[in-house]
Amino acid sequence: MAAALAAFAAAPVLHAQPQPIVPPTQAEKVEPSPDSDAADVSMLNAELFYEVLLGEINSADGDRSAGFALLLDAARKANDPDLYRRAADVALRARSGDAALLATRAWQEAFPTSREANRYVLQILVALNRVGETAVPLARELALTEPRTRALAYTAIPPLYARVGDKRAALTVVERVLADDLEKPARPEDGASAWITVGRMRLAIGDTAGTLDAASRAQALDPAGEGPAILALELMDPKQPLAEPIVKRYLASGKVQPEIRLGYARALADAQRNAEATRELQTLTVENADFPEGWLLRGAQEAQDGQYGPAEQSIKTFLDLVAARTAPARPDEGQARSLAQAYLVMAQIAEKRGDLKAAAAWLDKIDSPQALLGVQSRKASLLARQGRFEEGRALIRGVPERSVADKRGKLMAEVQLLRDFKREDEAYKLLQEASAAAPDDADLLYDLAMTAEKLGRLDDMERMLRQLIKQQPDYHHAYNALGYSFAERNVRLPEARDLIKKALEFVPNDPFITDSLGWVEFRMGNKEEAARLLQGAYKTKPDAEIAAHLGEVLWSMGQREQANAIWNEGLLINADNPTLTQTLKRLRAKP
Repeated sequence: MAAALAAFAAAPVLHAQPQPIVPPTQAEKVEPSPDSDAADVSMLNAELFYEVLLGEINSADGDRSAGFALLLDAARKANDPDLYRRAADVALRARSGDAALLATRAWQEAFPTSREANRYVLQILVALNRVGETAVPLARELALTEPRTRALAYTAIPPLYARVGDKRAALTVVERVLADDLEKPARPEDGASAWITVGRMRLAIGDTAGTLDAASRAQALDPAGEGPAILALELMDPKQPLAEPIVKRYLASGKVQPEIRLGYARALADAQRNAEATRELQTLTVENADFPEGWLLRGAQEAQDGQYGPAEQSIKTFLDLVAARTAPARPDEGQARSLAQAYLVMAQIAEKRGDLKAAAAWLDKIDSPQALLGVQSRKASLLARQGRFEEGRALIRGVPERSVADKRGKLMAEVQLLRDFKREDEAYKLLQEASAAAPDDADLLYDLAMTAEKLGRLDDMERMLRQLIKQQPDYHHAYNALGYSFAERNVRLPEARDLIKKALEFVPNDPFITDSLGWVEFRMGNKEEAARLLQGAYKTKPDAEIAAHLGEVLWSMGQREQANAIWNEGLLINADNPTLTQTLKRLRAKP
């Protein structure tokens, strides 16, 4: 409460109409001065002038309680809104919420139509966490808003209540105040904005089903509106399959904001739906050829998929667009981060081609503190490839740690370097020490289990994965890893299938888990089902390991031409994939 009052005290309430509600923490900060901050006393009689002067002197000398009392008394006698405002400001600077509320309610009583007084009352009640009392001033604020800006005013409501303790109570208040526009809006856009407002407040309390319902209702009122799609993007998750159709309906509605299509592509990539993500990015860069961020993400996605030529061209297009926008100005912080990502992708491409000098030159271009760990990790890899492994490792260890996240990032960068250069024993030791220090960290325990498997310590791997399942029952990676390990070793196959199906309950249609299920079906002799599952997984995510499994199933079914075609595609994606190379060697296949 003290922090909220302090923020409000440092910020004036907006006066211009028709402004939406602006929470105190978002208003422009103004530093007080004796001249500009004091009340205007030019029109007062001598007695009131003296009272105001004493109030200001007391406030300036630190006795804000006495100063407040004098100013409020003067405001009542003079019936002056400026003096009411000044009394409220003095109370706020003294962090006396009750006194500030007393002054603003007196101001509102004296000037019932004053929008500024009403806003003060509303925002002080919010700062004091007296949520239930905000319904009347909130309704009054909206009633005083011009109809043409009402939808805009609604968007300011969730930030207004963002810091209150009882967010459910805030949601109840807002739903009651917006009831008319939620049920029978005068204009569709007002109804849609009201539902988006409610959706955001439901999201704040973790009500994802209610948020999804609000987004759906908003889109029904405004099919081409951006708000429902943005809200649905925040919900996109395998556990919320109905969120994605809202985004797709918006994308099919006509003119689309490129940022929303970009967000959808990112969500697809996060869900390992790379082929779909690539298609969206191709559409984005065709529709908005001058949108740099689209080319950047497209290039990063193409590089991840092993399409280094197209990736290089996409990144160069991004760099040309950024240069045209910023020249001769220096890039801002956001642009610097984007440039760092672009240079990292170009360095990765150069390294894959064996041009270590070009890779180092791209890395040297990066000037972003946020990208330092990524840069040093790539430089460490280049040094290790030149036989200077310990020198590279020291680069990673020398990155400054400003937070726990930085420390964790350095650990995983060092572990990855060790893995890349087949030093699994050292990676295992590092992870073991880190996991012992943070026993509740599920990701660390999972990484430790996977490293144990690489070292052939299968009993340790199984023990850790079962511990992880017990510790965090929805950690789907653990079910999949244990099930796949059984399938790979051709043991305990019914249990392997049950484990993998359990993982799919948490992330339906995940291509890598579907690949695991296809592989266990193959091990159990169900070749047709295995082929069906693996074809679906490969279509969703063209991956060298999935290609290895699908090719082997087709080979075993006598479809050798199709098997060779799939393997050839897998080699183009990643010729060094160990599962694929070992499969071809074992079957003596030469695609």
